[in-house]
Amino acid sequence: MRMTVAAVDLFCGAGGLTRGLLNSGINVTHGVDFDPACTYAFEHNNSGAKFVNKSVTDLTGNELNNWFGGQEIKLLAGCAPCQPFSKYSSTRKSNDDDKWKLLNEFRRLISETKPELVTMENVPQLRTHEIYLKFVSFLKVSGYHVDFKVVSCAQYGLPQMRKRLVLLASMLGPIEIIPPTHSSGNFTSVRDAIKHLPRLSAGEQDPDDPLHYSASLSQINLQRIIRSSPGGTWRDWPEHLRAPCHSKKSGSTYASVYGRMEWDKPSPTITTQSYGYGNGRFGHPEQNRALSLREAAILQSFPDDYSFYEPGTDMSTRALCTMIGNAVPVRLGEVVGESIKLHLRDPNKAASPSNYQLDL
Repeated sequence: MRMTVAAVDLFCGAGGLTRGLLNSGINVTHGVDFDPACTYAFEHNNSGAKFVNKSVTDLTGNELNNWFGGQEIKLLAGCAPCQPFSKYSSTRKSNDDDKWKLLNEFRRLISETKPELVTMENVPQLRTHEIYLKFVSFLKVSGYHVDFKVVSCAQYGLPQMRKRLVLLASMLGPIEIIPPTHSSGNFTSVRDAIKHLPRLSAGEQDPDDPLHYSASLSQINLQRIIRSSPGGTWRDWPEHLRAPCHSKKSGSTYASVYGRMEWDKPSPTITTQSYGYGNGRFGHPEQNRALSLREAAILQSFPDDYSFYEPGTDMSTRALCTMIGNAVPVRLGEVVGESIKLHLRDPNKAASPSNYQLDL
């Protein structure tokens, strides 16, 4: 008998995880996020899923159970922003309850709803932290079979060298993340992903796609990118183009800053700052400009036509790039969904050991 699944996506943002789950055949009924700017992107691109502008701290298990709609299998996803690992948060004086509030709220909602399936995605650094190990222990004591590992997204077809901690848990039986689909010989490259897009100059916007826009460059940054080779560093520049920070000892550790991507490799991790040429290796491999917002979204595996804001309205470049950089890549959402679908075909089947290697 076919089991029906309903999912709720906490911390849904622009809908990357939701889109991936939908693509894999899992119905997502609701997405929850405290940022109202995500409303249009989530609902417009994910037909049938409703956006709820609310903090998870204000959610109750009864609300969630109503959203699940009486389906046989409930999936609760909680890809919470992990603020304790940001540079800003690491210098703040706050107690553990404050720092880990979102993860603890996710745990509370699991206790209140008792979903058959749970998934979360987060930064790799969380894997060895006491609060995470306690969370895993809580799941096991609650009757869940748990699988988690740090995955390299390029090994699943994402054109990006992004590493994330992915957890799957099931009350139905052993579960595991599907094996990688790609290796270094057949990674999806930057060329594969964005070569087809129209050419742009710095500061130019594609008239047919407002998201295909590249930030303006100062004269000195224009000269810097002209002198930059794909995969090169600021050390390739003449002395007069080097920034003052490059002469400091700390500057030597940031070789990728002001760098160009390489056509035939996956991109570096797309961040919330990837629109800025000086914020990392975010220079276009060939054109003298930084990545466009559309290119950043495609490298996050969003479809070419994914719309992030309502036509006729304005949204800042910073806000858009934050939405894109914080998203769970759509392809990673598909991997989670495919893993769950495979599990549900035979929930009692023991998961096979995962033998693949990941360089961390």
